[in-house]
Amino acid sequence: VQLQASGGGLVQAGESLRLSCLVSGHNFYKIAIGWFRREPGKEREFVAAVGWSGALRYYADSVKGRFTISKDATINTVYLQMNSLRPEDTAVYYCAADHELKTFRTSPQGEGVDAWGKGTLVTVSS
Repeated sequence: VQLQASGGGLVQAGESLRLSCLVSGHNFYKIAIGWFRREPGKEREFVAAVGWSGALRYYADSVKGRFTISKDATINTVYLQMNSLRPEDTAVYYCAADHELKTFRTSPQGEGVDAWGKGTLVTVSS
């Protein structure tokens, strides 16, 4: 499976940004997709994940109520809508794929995830 993340950029605190993850090389309906991020000087951390059907979604406590993960199966793309952004959301964001949604819950740093895409940088200024 190949993953291509895009949509990062520079925004001010309180603004919104939408990241996209284009998935190819695998049946889009059979894999779970998630987002992780790595802040400067810190370890990678889980952000959000969505199951193959789109019905089950998990979020890190730090982004609940502000971020929404969704998928558009018609174009094999998973989105991460980020609202009310804060300076502490500044990080490189990575999308990842796994055959099981539970992997994203049991691997808080993504250590058990099957595949990774290259990151996209999000910078939130205060």
